[in-house]
Amino acid sequence: MPSAQTDRFVHDRLPPPEQWPELRYDLPELQLPAQLNAVQTLFDRAFAQGHAHRPLFRSDERTLTYAEARAEVNRMAHVLTHDLGLIPGNRVLLRGGNSIAMALAWLAVVQSGLIAVATMPLLRAVELQAVIAKARPSAALCDVKLQDELRTALAADPDTAPLPVRLFNTGDAEVVLPDSLEALARHQPADATPPCPTSSDDIALLAFTSGTTGKPKAAVHTHRDLIAACETWPRHVLRATPDDIVMGSPPLAFTFGLGGLLVFPMYAGASVYFPSIPYTPEAMVVLMNRVGATICYTAPTFYRQMAAFARQHGVGRLRLSVSAGEGLPDATRQLWKEASGLEMLDGIGATEMFHIFISSAPESVKRGAIGQVVPGYEARIVDETGQEVPRGQVGRLAVKGPTGCRYLDDVRQAQYVQAGWNFPGDAFSQDADGYFTYQARTDDMIITAGYNVAGPEVEAALLQHPAVAECGVVGRPDDERGMVIVAYVVLKPGETADAAQIKALQDHVKHTLAPYKYPRDVLFVSQLPRTETGKLQRFALRKLAAEARA
Repeated sequence: MPSAQTDRFVHDRLPPPEQWPELRYDLPELQLPAQLNAVQTLFDRAFAQGHAHRPLFRSDERTLTYAEARAEVNRMAHVLTHDLGLIPGNRVLLRGGNSIAMALAWLAVVQSGLIAVATMPLLRAVELQAVIAKARPSAALCDVKLQDELRTALAADPDTAPLPVRLFNTGDAEVVLPDSLEALARHQPADATPPCPTSSDDIALLAFTSGTTGKPKAAVHTHRDLIAACETWPRHVLRATPDDIVMGSPPLAFTFGLGGLLVFPMYAGASVYFPSIPYTPEAMVVLMNRVGATICYTAPTFYRQMAAFARQHGVGRLRLSVSAGEGLPDATRQLWKEASGLEMLDGIGATEMFHIFISSAPESVKRGAIGQVVPGYEARIVDETGQEVPRGQVGRLAVKGPTGCRYLDDVRQAQYVQAGWNFPGDAFSQDADGYFTYQARTDDMIITAGYNVAGPEVEAALLQHPAVAECGVVGRPDDERGMVIVAYVVLKPGETADAAQIKALQDHVKHTLAPYKYPRDVLFVSQLPRTETGKLQRFALRKLAAEARA
C-alpha cells in the first residue's frame, strides 16, 4: 500500500533496513490490512460491536460516548488539516497531562495522518528544546496550563519561533482565546474530513525516551504497531471488557500510559476515567471507589503507597491491578495483595517495543517472576555473543515480535537491535517453565518510581551550578521507590558542604530538569573515582552508594 504521508521527514530518517528488528506476525489476528489508520480502526471496531453510545471518556466535568468522542476528534482533525494546513507526515508536538482534551487531541493528530510527538507535562524548556530539535514539529498543541515552558523553549530557538501553537483545555475561555483548539473545533463539521488513508506502515507517533547519555531517542511506531500491540498483551493477558472502567497514573506521553489509558481501552470498548486533579495515593483509592474503576495502571511505588488507603477504604469494583514501569519487588506485590485482595498483573515492556511483551495474568502468576512471554512475541536469554544460555542462568534479554525498535536518525539503533533481536537493556533469567525473572538494568539508567532517569543528564544539570566542580550520579536500590538518585559532588574551593548547599543543588536540578530527576541524596566528596584516561567509574559510585545504604 503506498504511503499517504507526503512529508517524508521521519521515513527518510529511519535506520537502514539491515538494522531493523525482525518483525513477526505469526498469529492470525496479526494479519492486518495494508491500508490501516489506527484511530479509524479503533473507532470502527467500537461502532461495529455496538459501543457507539457507551461511554469512552469520563471525568468529573463530562462524559463522552464513543460517538461523541469521534465527532470531536473529526472536528479537531478538520482544524489541523484545514485551518493549520498540516499535511500527512507533519509532526505535531503534544503537551498536556492526562485529560479528555489531551486524549482527543492525540486521536485527532494520528487520525489525520500526522505524527504525534507527545511530551511529558513535567519537562522543562531545555528538555523540550531537545525534543523539538529532533522531531522538527510543524505545530504544537498545548494544555493552557503548561504553555510557559513550551513558549520558553520556542523562543530560545529562532528556527522554531514561528511554530503555530494551539492551546487546549481552555474551558469556557473562547472569547479570550478564540484560536484555541476547542474554540476552532467547535464550529467545524463533524464529518467533513475523513480519516487519512494511511498505509499500515505509515508513522503514527514518535515516543521519546532517554538513554544513558541523556540525549533523547525517538522510537518510531506505525499504525500497524498500535493495532498489533492491541492484539497481543491486551487480547491474551489483560482481557478487558466493554464494562471495564480504566484509571491510572502513567502519562499519555509514556507508551505505558498511551496503551493502558487510551489505545487498549478503545480496543476493548471500555471507558477511561481522567481525574481533574493530580493523583496522590489516597486520592487514587478514593476515586477508584467513587467512579467504580475496575482496572488500574500505575508503578509499584504507587501501589506500595496506596496499600494503607486500600485497607482503609477498600478498592470497590477493582478487578485488575497492572504494574509496569519499573521492577516489582515481591514485598510490594504481597503488600498490595494483602491490602486489596488482588494479585498484581505485572509486566515488562519498553518504549521501543511500544508496550508489554512479558507478563502473566493474575491466575498464572509465579512468585518472584514477571511472567511468561506474551503470545505474538518470542524472548530468550543470551550471553554477550548472542548465544542462548541455559535455563536459570542470568543473561541479556532478547525479544522479537510484531513491534520493535526503529529509532529516528540515531546511531544507537545498532546497539538496541542485533541480528534481528531487540535488546531492551535488561538482565533476566528464565526458568524451566518459561517464566522470566528480572535481575537488573544492564546500562546506567536509573529507574525511580517508574520514571527513567539518565545519570549523565542529572550530572550535566548539576555542573551548571556555580558551586559544583565535578559530580557523578548513580542509582541506589530503595525499597520504596525501586531506586533513588544519588549525586556525589566535588565542590569548588571556598564552597560550604552543608545542608543549605544540598538543598540549593536539589532545587537547581528541579528547576533545570523535570522535578522527579533531582538527587534525593547529595554526598560531598574530595574526588571522584576515575580511570587512567579520566573516565568516571560509575560502578565504583554504585558500590559506594550500596555500602552507604547497608
